[in-house]
Amino acid sequence: MARGTIGGVVLEKPARYVAQDSTTAEEAGLAGKVECGMRMLSVVILFSLVSAVTAAQTQSSAIPAPPDVAAPPADAAKTASGLATKVITPGTGKDHPAKDDLVTVDYTGWTTDGTMFDSSVARGKPSTFGVSRVIPGFSEGLQLMVPGEKRRLWIPESLAYKGQAGRPKGLLVFDVMLIEMPNRAPSDVKAAPADAKKTVSGLAYKVIKPGTGGRHPKASDQVTVHYTGWTTDGKMFDSSVVRGEPTTFALDGVIAGWTEGVQLMVEGEKTRFWIPEKLAYKGQSAPYGLLVFDVELIKIR
Repeated sequence: MARGTIGGVVLEKPARYVAQDSTTAEEAGLAGKVECGMRMLSVVILFSLVSAVTAAQTQSSAIPAPPDVAAPPADAAKTASGLATKVITPGTGKDHPAKDDLVTVDYTGWTTDGTMFDSSVARGKPSTFGVSRVIPGFSEGLQLMVPGEKRRLWIPESLAYKGQAGRPKGLLVFDVMLIEMPNRAPSDVKAAPADAKKTVSGLAYKVIKPGTGGRHPKASDQVTVHYTGWTTDGKMFDSSVVRGEPTTFALDGVIAGWTEGVQLMVEGEKTRFWIPEKLAYKGQSAPYGLLVFDVELIKIR
């Protein structure tokens, strides 16, 4: 029986992307993986935006505060709640996050004396969390943004930590770059677009972000990836991005579409794959039909 590593757990016949034989019953872990992902997500959040403990870790790479850190400038927009914002870089997307969305962002936070207390930028790794799971001012500000946008937020204490012990106090200033909403399906989720490439097997793919490496993995290699998968009705069924942890597995131990597709990639590359059912689970278990994955190849091991 095949073994594989998915989400850090070694499984006999993993529920995700490991080739299955006709005697395998439908995996019952789909809902459980989402629930597990949300539990892990809560842990990630505790050690990211909502925690000031990271100040000691990022102090050596402190990012200078903007000149208007002490107070919002006259051209900042202000909402009824008291949140002040200013667009630094316009976005390229059109959709705004909703409260029940997940977002991937890069951010830096300062107190009004210019002291940086937290930064995903300084850590070198964007953060993913639920819009409704952060302080109210941050949540409100995110819902004003579109992907690709960078916005500065001046968050009054009443919309931040409200004087809680061990948390930054007073007005807080954040520079936030909204990278993506990983739970949202791409616009071309129903079918591969005309500019997607197609292999002889029927696998379709499109490079979303070029890689920096020069070596392609072999089927016998282990790879570390971040990924999100959707069915063609736009429902997300699995995501290492949501769980906040990349996945490492043997490339010859996953569904055929993954084995073929990831070998086309180089490290640092992000590619979208449209995998026909015959290269996925062959109708033997969920998810059924054409599957769409965004895959980022982090490392070939």
